Amino acid sequence: MPAIAVLQMTSGIDPEANASTLVSAVEEAARGGAAMLFTPEMSGLLDRNRTRAAGSIKPESEAVALAQVRDAAAKAGLWVSLGSLAVETPEGRWANRAFVIAPDGTIAARYDKIHMFDVDLASGESWRESNAYAAGSQVVTIERTPVGRLGLSVCYDIRFPALFEALGRAGCDCLAIPAAFTVPTGRAHWHVMQRARAIEASAFVVAAAQVGAHEDGRETYGHSLVVDPWGEVVLDMGGADSGLGFCDVDLGRIAEVRAQVPSLANKREIAK
Repeated sequence: MPAIAVLQMTSGIDPEANASTLVSAVEEAARGGAAMLFTPEMSGLLDRNRTRAAGSIKPESEAVALAQVRDAAAKAGLWVSLGSLAVETPEGRWANRAFVIAPDGTIAARYDKIHMFDVDLASGESWRESNAYAAGSQVVTIERTPVGRLGLSVCYDIRFPALFEALGRAGCDCLAIPAAFTVPTGRAHWHVMQRARAIEASAFVVAAAQVGAHEDGRETYGHSLVVDPWGEVVLDMGGADSGLGFCDVDLGRIAEVRAQVPSLANKREIAK
């Protein structure tokens, strides 16, 4: 039964400071006996001021957090699901990119967030990710991680069940859903959607989240979660503090749930 570590983080506008937090989390996760660490969306930089952020968002080959986490993972011999980083693409746009880093420090998988958060909330918050970020187009899974086949997603993706249907049909044992959820949407939808995605895919969900008041003026919901395939919450890190949580993942639970409710096997195509 592998143990995983989940980082709940309050990322700021200084990439070096964020990278230091990530490296410390890798080291602490390894000391705590975890086989894999999961971190939130925008672990390397959280800055809604895009003019200021532009000076810190670099191509993948120059990303400070990525380089330091790869080195730390190799030293610790730890898998890391690096929730996402903002990176510059060759076309000059930005990508909200998730990485899976193997214990030798190599990049085992990449996933670019598909669904852009373009909304106006009743609270007065307005977000237009598509003004700066290029949307991804590929469903990404990776085999033979400590949590089995891992399916990748980022934050707002959670509202689009077709992506998770594809991950479920790909046989994923675990879904990573790193996030920086707003407080209003978190209070309304966070727990129910995370549980729904786990139930639909008959898979574990690991949702590492940003939390609290950030340097750029935003506030995020927190409540980093681990949900089992039956939809039961087995870890909830609350909405107040950053830090590292540990949780055992019983992969045998997946087969038990799929035997009890074989929804993936029973699925039929619906005529259009």
